[in-house]
Amino acid sequence: MALLETLNQDMKQAMKNKDKETLSVIRMIKASIQNESIKLGKDTLTEDEELTILSREVKQRKDSLQEFKSAGRDDLVIKVENELSVVKRYMPEQLSEEELIKIVQETIQELNASSKKEMGKVMSAVMPKVKGKADGTQIKDVVLQQLK
Repeated sequence: MALLETLNQDMKQAMKNKDKETLSVIRMIKASIQNESIKLGKDTLTEDEELTILSREVKQRKDSLQEFKSAGRDDLVIKVENELSVVKRYMPEQLSEEELIKIVQETIQELNASSKKEMGKVMSAVMPKVKGKADGTQIKDVVLQQLK
């Protein structure tokens, strides 16, 4: 089922349940998707483009979460954590550490990379393979660990 269809169904359910927080987050995601489709001049987005938008939404909330934690704003931390959990429902299942290491190792072998100088080349090859299935920071850490 397409992401927009799922969002519309979940939005209806959130309205029925009077779940204002979930409803608000779903509306934000839908707005982001609509803005992107207008920007790209398309009626519908590909799954890859939708995934990019969801990843951006997750990243924004993670950044906000760190800012609020460092500022001691516990009220906003809880709100953003709830938003993050709603957005993550629409993301693909995340890769385990072992799966990510295996993908990185295979990519390093394909590229014959041997030093940290080649990290950019490895990262640019790994990112499309794991798009939306792993956090960028986690990927960077694994690549650094494998390129000794």
